Amino acid sequence: MPRIKQNDKRDRLVEAADKLIYEKTFHTTTLADIAKEADVPLGNVYYYFKTKDAIMEAVIQKRAQEWQNLFSAWEQLTNPKERLVALINHTVGQADMMAQFGCVVGSLCQELGKQGGTISAGAAKLMHDIVKWAEKQFKALGKENENSGRLAEYLVSGIQGMTLLTLTFKEPGCMDRQRINLENWLASV
Repeated sequence: MPRIKQNDKRDRLVEAADKLIYEKTFHTTTLADIAKEADVPLGNVYYYFKTKDAIMEAVIQKRAQEWQNLFSAWEQLTNPKERLVALINHTVGQADMMAQFGCVVGSLCQELGKQGGTISAGAAKLMHDIVKWAEKQFKALGKENENSGRLAEYLVSGIQGMTLLTLTFKEPGCMDRQRINLENWLASV
């Protein structure tokens, strides 16, 4: 039987934690749940992560990298409005998941924001990065610097609002209706 690389176990733990924290919340997910989902003995979890907060920090880093990869891919689009539409469509493309569990970033920010501390700040930075990326796109559209920040906040809050409504009403179609509203607004900016 081939030996499992050390990084493989760590990666599996982070993947499992990411999935469970998204589906169940950080506070209701236990290290035992994560170990079981990752198919790693519970005692091994402590080799990689001394605390549950440490595994949450690794999940936040993973999510931050995923967002940076998305931003890089969207930067290949020549028009900043197309990039912003890509952000909207990325969210809409996950409507079924959003109807079950909400936004992966928004839900985490809402849950962890209530407790403060390092992991709360890490989750807030995920949302901050999305807003700042959107602000950069509005600047590229020639919007004044002070307006670009407000426009970015408006867009991201619209996206977060549509994910909240989709989760609340358990209706994926809500995302598509709100997508049309956001795209129409964006066309008028």
